[in-house]
Amino acid sequence: MKRVVIFASGSGSNAENLIKFFHNSDNVSVIQVLTNNPHAKVLDRCKNLKVSALSFNRFAFSKSKDVLNVLKASEPDLIVLAGFLWKFPEFILKEFEGKVINIHPALLPKYGGKGMYGKFVHEAVVANKETETGITIHYVNENYDEGAIIFQTKCSVLASDTAEDVAHKIHLLEMEHFPKIVKRLLE
Repeated sequence: MKRVVIFASGSGSNAENLIKFFHNSDNVSVIQVLTNNPHAKVLDRCKNLKVSALSFNRFAFSKSKDVLNVLKASEPDLIVLAGFLWKFPEFILKEFEGKVINIHPALLPKYGGKGMYGKFVHEAVVANKETETGITIHYVNENYDEGAIIFQTKCSVLASDTAEDVAHKIHLLEMEHFPKIVKRLLE
């Protein structure tokens, strides 16, 4: 059985989608969700889905070995960042080299980097009059949104689209493709 740990910071729709996708799988199990936000809606989702969830602070994540030790005990085959906003510490990346992936709501390298997440990405896409955008699933390295690209898919952006319209299109792409790519990586 392949083991997945998810990191999330907010509502957790991608985390819930992954948990539900693998719920009846004989090969993959989402064993835990970790969050840096003790008020994140993802915690409620995990409670309802009966998946272990834990929140942590910045010290436990990047200064001490607390989160690293939780991960070592969980023995994940893959660590999935699903709307997780903090930069991953190099000492955790070294311990789980090639096993940490992220989803980004744009076609990297465009609209990546510190502060480029969620609505900020969609607002920039609309402001720059892009005609297409999409999602990127990539490996995580020591820099924001610069790891090797695993998968990208596109959608059109109409001149009349608002940032909310773009967000909806991106959400649909995430829901459709993210679980399939996670599954493929674990096979």
